[in-house]
Amino acid sequence: MNSHISILELASNNQTNLSDTTSLPRTIKKIPAGLRRKKYKPGTDGVWYRKLLDRLKYDSQFFRSSVQLTFVLLCFWIGVEFYLFMQWGTSGGMEPYYERPPGAEGFLPISALMGTLHWLYSGTLNTIHPAGSIILLAIIAVSIVMKKAFCSWLCPIGTLSESLWMLGQKLFKRNFTVWRWLDYPLRSLKYLLLFFFVYSIAAMSVPDLETFIYSPYNKVADIKMYLFFAEITPFALGTIIALMLLSVVIKNFWCRFLCPYGALLGIAGLLSPFRITRIKESCIDCELCTKVCPSNINVHQVNQVWSDECTSCMRCVEECPVKETLVLRTKKNSATVAPYVFGILVAGVFVAVTGLGILTGYWQNSVSQEEYSRRFQRLDTPLYNHARGSVPQYGPND
Repeated sequence: MNSHISILELASNNQTNLSDTTSLPRTIKKIPAGLRRKKYKPGTDGVWYRKLLDRLKYDSQFFRSSVQLTFVLLCFWIGVEFYLFMQWGTSGGMEPYYERPPGAEGFLPISALMGTLHWLYSGTLNTIHPAGSIILLAIIAVSIVMKKAFCSWLCPIGTLSESLWMLGQKLFKRNFTVWRWLDYPLRSLKYLLLFFFVYSIAAMSVPDLETFIYSPYNKVADIKMYLFFAEITPFALGTIIALMLLSVVIKNFWCRFLCPYGALLGIAGLLSPFRITRIKESCIDCELCTKVCPSNINVHQVNQVWSDECTSCMRCVEECPVKETLVLRTKKNSATVAPYVFGILVAGVFVAVTGLGILTGYWQNSVSQEEYSRRFQRLDTPLYNHARGSVPQYGPND
């Protein structure tokens, strides 16, 4: 949903904030003649595919939504394939066999991080969840090149979170932001979680990492993850519902305050050459860019957006009413990068890295159909428990 807000509406209706802080009124300048930016409006003439291509090119939020939808459908298809694989496994082989989709490893962040650090330490990519490490590297690569764009262009959780706060806007005509004195401590939680996971795993030796990676538990970690949601406890379900409800009233609650992935990508994004740049000379101080920013960044007060919370969603650029005033650039005086070009780069880098993993054979794991069949029959044994970070002792035949 695009937030198309007139300058007069902005002048009379400041962004709602739980702290209800006051600010000095700003004088909104007139847009210089010939510099008013016309927003894209779908035409009625021409063939449908030309109109679609034009909208993808000139309407950045439509293009971003299309990329988001494509990735959600991809994740849905992976989910369907994994469901069919689980049907075969839990039926004891009575249902038809479907190959386990490696893309499911993208939902195993801890295993992916351990596999990636093991790869870094030993120079060898593990054969249990290799796709998880490849996907993690692809996500980090996107962030290094194009800031935290994975969160707002590709991440299915980010897409869900965005849909929830848009629903909140429809229901309540607004979203809330927490008090600034509380916002900073809450935002630090995701960095504390990231530090805990990275520090705990980075302190492990190569043999310790291999003990976990090649353990019976890790070999079925994706299966255990599926069963967690398929047989979800009331407490876990209540927690998820609470997070979703909070995301309805507070923009991106999970992403902003709790997601360790978001913290990692925010740090990696600081290396990106791309920046949202405000041309101060032509800015009319309407503050529309700040009002529509889902990360609550004061875009109207900076020359370039350096914040680790910026997801490069391009909402601010789309909303700016003055031509070439809020743009995406690699350097202050470099050429402007069109939003559709940026979106192609986001998807392209991710596809290139994962595609390289597929082409080089680092995608499918080494667990055979026969081994999966045997492990499905023993899932309820202590060998496949993983309590408080400890892995049960296992032998070479386990």
